[in-house]
Amino acid sequence: MTDATRKKIIKWFWIVVTAPFVLILGLLLLVWLFARIPSFEELEHPDNKLATQVIAAGGEILTTFHIENRTYVAYDDLSQHLVHAAVATEDARFYRHSGIDTKGLARVAVKTLLLRDSSQGGGSTITQQLAKTLYPRREVNSRIPGWSKVVMVWTKLKEWITAVKLERNYTKEEIIDMYLNSIFFGSNAYGVRAASETFFAKQPADLTVEEAATLIGMVNKPTRYTPAINPERALVRRKFVIGRMAKAGFISKHDADSIKQVPIVLSYQVQDHNAGLAPYFRDMLRRDMNARKPRRSDYHNPEDFSADSLRWAADDLYGWLNKNKKPDGSEYNLDKDGLRIYTTIDARMQKYAEEAVAEHLGKNLQKAFNNELKWKKNRPFAPDVDRKTTDLLMAQARRWSDRFRLQKKAGRSEADILAEFDKPVPMRVFAWNQKGHIDTTMTPDDSIRYYKGILRAGFVAVEPVTGHVKAYVGGPNYRYFKYDNVRQGKRQVGSTIKPFLYTLAMQEGMSPCDKVVNVPQSFLAGDGTDWTPRSTDKEEWIGKTVTLKWGLTHSSNNISAYLMKQFGPHAMVEMMHRMGVASHVDEVYALCTGPADIALYEMVSAYNTFPSRGVYVSPMYVTRIEDNMGNVLGEFTGRKREAIGERTAFLMVNLMQGVINQGTGSRLRSVYGLKGQIAGKTGTTNDNSDGWFIGYTPSITAGIWVGGEDRQVHFQSLALGSGSNMALPIWGIFMKKCLADPSVGLSEDDRFVAPAGVTLDLSCSGGDIDDTQETGRTSEEYYFE
Repeated sequence: MTDATRKKIIKWFWIVVTAPFVLILGLLLLVWLFARIPSFEELEHPDNKLATQVIAAGGEILTTFHIENRTYVAYDDLSQHLVHAAVATEDARFYRHSGIDTKGLARVAVKTLLLRDSSQGGGSTITQQLAKTLYPRREVNSRIPGWSKVVMVWTKLKEWITAVKLERNYTKEEIIDMYLNSIFFGSNAYGVRAASETFFAKQPADLTVEEAATLIGMVNKPTRYTPAINPERALVRRKFVIGRMAKAGFISKHDADSIKQVPIVLSYQVQDHNAGLAPYFRDMLRRDMNARKPRRSDYHNPEDFSADSLRWAADDLYGWLNKNKKPDGSEYNLDKDGLRIYTTIDARMQKYAEEAVAEHLGKNLQKAFNNELKWKKNRPFAPDVDRKTTDLLMAQARRWSDRFRLQKKAGRSEADILAEFDKPVPMRVFAWNQKGHIDTTMTPDDSIRYYKGILRAGFVAVEPVTGHVKAYVGGPNYRYFKYDNVRQGKRQVGSTIKPFLYTLAMQEGMSPCDKVVNVPQSFLAGDGTDWTPRSTDKEEWIGKTVTLKWGLTHSSNNISAYLMKQFGPHAMVEMMHRMGVASHVDEVYALCTGPADIALYEMVSAYNTFPSRGVYVSPMYVTRIEDNMGNVLGEFTGRKREAIGERTAFLMVNLMQGVINQGTGSRLRSVYGLKGQIAGKTGTTNDNSDGWFIGYTPSITAGIWVGGEDRQVHFQSLALGSGSNMALPIWGIFMKKCLADPSVGLSEDDRFVAPAGVTLDLSCSGGDIDDTQETGRTSEEYYFE
């Protein structure tokens, strides 16, 4: 071989060897110069679809608003087992390379591409995988042959540059933190925090070795290796990850062998919009923050328009998203901007409230109602409901259903859609069992009747003086019943309206021990006829002289009617509005028996005036809002005004204590064993359609409404359908749970504080001893200083 030939061979050898590298370097230079490379801010937040956190008073995350359920967690809050598992499995030389692992690329080129050995895995480092989140693979449609591969190579080069940029500007700890926050784990869990909560109900810092290995094992193929769907594959994959951790020296071989034998134990709960604590509260919060400026044309009653208009002007949180803009002028987005909303909700009390609702409805009340349904021909409707009313309610339910609306939107005729409601189909429906549902086959019409037969409830608890909302439960199960019975629903309040009338009497100088004759009262109706409220008293009580406290304790319609005659409906409605009832209330004499439709939220906030010493405090449930960097965007305080005098408030406390000690609320003492000072009032409406109880201690005010979706769905007997049976037990269960947990801060030693320097006559008890033939005041009086 001549020298010229040898030189030519050497020349072409080096050309062939170096040309690919020169080509790659050239392409990298072109990409660096002309392609859009992300900013540092984008690198720190590779996907800005951050979940907004709704945070409880104690710092716990109640729930989130999100498109992708992603909440960032700092490196210091990560379990080191997570870091070790990720490095050992995804990038063993993570701490030794600068973003691109040339040894790994060489391994892929030789073993995977040339020898077709796919077991060697890919060559992407953790830093490259993080960079990849900025460049999601998109389908390329082009008529140019091979163009999709060109686009892929161009994207890959951008990823390499971005990886190098990451390594130059961030520490390894920051990179692994960003990486673990960017991974999709399946089950709507984006980032390691959401995954930890979804699969193990833990924070990332609390994960064990085996739990961390399970999560990291899912990174490669979330669906294939999820333990919720494929537990066998997940276990095999976890063993692989644990083996890699042992090989990398993060755990010993002995420990690895032991851990591999531990079964996968899940606490699986998909963190979707139906999950977590306080889902009804979350929904209410979204409605309030998204509210727009009220327009008169959207309201039937001027009072409702006026109330919302005043709230728009005075309440900074109401319509916050429409009142506030980002620094760049764009609108805030609850689902993407990663806001932190700090609320007044107590996570413990919220948990106890949800448990109390489920315990009473699921274990007791619904079973009793189902027993009654067995004997109803037109179930779940009451026997006296006529066919026309039933047909109307069913027709409305069909048209309001998702099934009807979606098929109508798809262009199907109404006749064809309605015909489908008579055909049996497989479906999953709510049930009070461990799973929360049953899989069955029934017609859509039967499912409507089934759901109408499920009793609904609302519960809200508010702290006196501050007005802080501590617990909020809008229904029995948010996944199946989205309607909020705390604020959206307005139902007849029954006898819970009577304390407003008694408040008026106390404000006008009367006292609990003032006596009146218990006889029916008649009113001249607008049409010229007489109207006499139906007496609820036993026959032997009629004609006796009783105290006002006896009247409220026994929820006597006769005594309420007497007070209505003294003061009139206009004064009573004014008192209700002064104490916080914003709903329209008709000024009629029948108001003394409770026909007004009012939201539970309004009733509880009005009752909260009593333990707040006469001061009405608007309910408050958000204290501040921060952006995702911790900058404060808004702070909120409650609004207060004096509604009634302190003397009046204390007299009402005394009156309503009689309900608990001697009257319709005495079950709190006899059944639930509650001690200490409690005041409250039960309420039951016509036909037992609505059961109410609102009670308060010096430290908490809580109210409950229970009933059917329609007023025509109700118990037949008063014993089962009264407020003392339908609603009061939830209050009792809730309070027992709170008192059993010292950390909640409620105590049976709490006492109502009497106003100083006022002489009060409080010698009567409200019990049967108060109904005598004697008239006038009692002689015993108390002087409080």
